[in-house]
Amino acid sequence: MSDAITYLRLGPEHLDLLCGVNEGPFDNPVDAVQAKAYLADPGQAIVLAMADGVVVGMATGSVLLHPDKPPTMFVNEVGVRDAYLRRGIGKAVTQALFDLARRRGCDGIWLGTEPDNAGALTLYRSLKGDEVPFTGFGWNGALDEN
Repeated sequence: MSDAITYLRLGPEHLDLLCGVNEGPFDNPVDAVQAKAYLADPGQAIVLAMADGVVVGMATGSVLLHPDKPPTMFVNEVGVRDAYLRRGIGKAVTQALFDLARRRGCDGIWLGTEPDNAGALTLYRSLKGDEVPFTGFGWNGALDEN
């Protein structure tokens, strides 16, 4: 196994690569229909980390447009295969999203994580952001009738 990690910002031409990602960096298997839509949407961003042709890490983000202020980026998800943790991969893919956000004119970058997610907290604190407490709400199954 090589220690060389390469990073790639995906576009629509990388659909086969994204669909070929095995378990590990994502929470669920990649869905081809969702992946195609994601890669086609210019407001979405995904960066992969690869070692020996295998995807070992990723970060996804969304550029959020506002009618009254500059765009911001929301970092949706960061994931690294267990065998590759603590090598700076999570930080590198997240930083790549930050760089993309700046190039796209985003005025801010934000994200959230669970208060007991020690790995994520360590990563995000290392990126020197302002730790801002907030209350989040979720509507899983939002299209289900109540």
